[in-house]
Amino acid sequence: MDSFEWLNGYTVGFGLYHVDFTDPNRPRTPKFSAHFYFQVMKDNGFPTNDDERMLYGEFPQGFLWSTATASYQIEGGWRADGKGLSIWDKFAHTPLRIFENDNGDIACDSYNKIDEDIAILKQLRVNHYRFSISWTRILPDGTKNYINEAGFSYYDRLVNALLAANIQPHVTLYHWDLPLALQNVGGWENDTIVERFRDYADIIFSRLGDRVKLWVTINEPYNVAMVGHGYGVAAPGISFRPGTLPYIVGHNLIKAHAEAWHLYNDKYRAKQNGKVSITINSDWSEPRNPYKQEDIDAARRVIQFYIGWFAHPIFNGDYSEMMKTIIRERSLAAGLTQSRLPEFTPEEIKRIKGTYDYFGFNHYTTVLAFPVEYGNLQHYDGDRGAGTTADRAWLNSGSGWLKITPFGLRRILNFIKEEYGNPMIIITENGISERGPIDLKDSHRSYYYEKYINQMLKANLLDGVDVRGYTTWSLMDNLEWATGFAERFGHFYVNRSDPKVPRVAKESVSFYSTIINCNGFPDPASGPHDCMKQEPEETVNDSSVNFLGLKLSAEEAETGLNATFALLIIAVTGAICLSIGCFLTKRRKKETKKVDNVELERKF
Repeated sequence: MDSFEWLNGYTVGFGLYHVDFTDPNRPRTPKFSAHFYFQVMKDNGFPTNDDERMLYGEFPQGFLWSTATASYQIEGGWRADGKGLSIWDKFAHTPLRIFENDNGDIACDSYNKIDEDIAILKQLRVNHYRFSISWTRILPDGTKNYINEAGFSYYDRLVNALLAANIQPHVTLYHWDLPLALQNVGGWENDTIVERFRDYADIIFSRLGDRVKLWVTINEPYNVAMVGHGYGVAAPGISFRPGTLPYIVGHNLIKAHAEAWHLYNDKYRAKQNGKVSITINSDWSEPRNPYKQEDIDAARRVIQFYIGWFAHPIFNGDYSEMMKTIIRERSLAAGLTQSRLPEFTPEEIKRIKGTYDYFGFNHYTTVLAFPVEYGNLQHYDGDRGAGTTADRAWLNSGSGWLKITPFGLRRILNFIKEEYGNPMIIITENGISERGPIDLKDSHRSYYYEKYINQMLKANLLDGVDVRGYTTWSLMDNLEWATGFAERFGHFYVNRSDPKVPRVAKESVSFYSTIINCNGFPDPASGPHDCMKQEPEETVNDSSVNFLGLKLSAEEAETGLNATFALLIIAVTGAICLSIGCFLTKRRKKETKKVDNVELERKF
């Protein structure tokens, strides 16, 4: 227990139990370390727990294996062929908004590299590819007043090329790049955006729906509402506004999604037979101290204010009672006449509920929650009343917020099952980043995918969670929003210093493609499985070079250059040595001649 620590007195505590020295009774309270040490003694060591133990088995037949990108992050061509400006074009060209002032003007140049992108998708062996459409490439001012056929041509060719490669397109209508013209009249804060989004969806469904069977209406509405309109670190970069703004934005995002879903359901479903949903993102949240009820309650609030904000109205009808009660009570306590959280009318609740064909879900990490009192702050953070941190034992990534916590995926999948009636789930993003020097041996990424995918397998086979698909983020290194190109999530490295912007495979390509080929994890106890023996796909890295008249890979050319340089050094060194040898020989001859002359003079 904590005790008198010599010169430090009672200021330093070494104990497993906290002792309250201000109380005459000196009560002892167990710290988390006491519970931990008890478990170590109980287990007599560190046995492998259920979270860490691998499960061997296969996913259901027809499982969707995919990888993902987003238009602004990879396409480039920011002013090509009549494309209009988006909020990210403006945001990225505003000084100090993006790390190192990076922007998506060129990005990965995917607008001009359909063939190259198809080639690396084939190398990855995915059967689906999730990408997004740039709203302003189709409708430059965001409205149906003018349709840009050149922009449509790009997506038309991309979809056809995917199908020709036996890869199904999974298309996102909105991945954050709102037309700037619409932002200038209020953007997602203006409820006319609902009709504008419906018009945009109508055009896309009508032109691509005969070939596209999986749709996402809006990607990560939480980030649109909070990161873009609450914290202001993403486009449109709005912060320090009244605490109602993120909730208004979220309200309109939900209604826009619902209208697009009903449009498809009423006008296109019978003929096109596709599936439409929204993609919701969320961390999993654990109590920082699992033995404190305050932390348990904080973890619940984090989940309900994250995934529940958008999932509850769509899957269960209306916002959760927790959100409605907390925000209303805090609003009234601050002297407001009504809740800062907008209300749905009974007609809107009915229209929104059930607007899904699957649960699109993005997940990366887990947090530890604890209560925080924000006083009278009328803001999302004050409403949630919780702070989050990470366990220092969790492995890091290239992103400060992303820790490797595979167990969280299984737990939040079970939460979705229990909270929302076990819907069909497609994981539409999951991945890990790196920073610093380029290293194609991304073993941390392979480790991440192995552990997370295995947790998904446990959720499916052991817990009965209806998981139908999995998508890695991302196909290639790209512009990671406000962090620029510094954080890299890709299976493929993109060499942006080369004008051809070649894609180069990292080791995780082979690892993920093997999982896909096996449709899971074959039991090694059964011996080598045929799915582990893959015939190599043709790689297209566009990085061959001419060297002394020969066409070689970059690695071969580098080896040849090093060998040539080494031979040149040897040759130069030999020439220098030979010259010195000749000089010394001549000098000795001259000295010998002088000695002979002196001897002759002495004789005479």
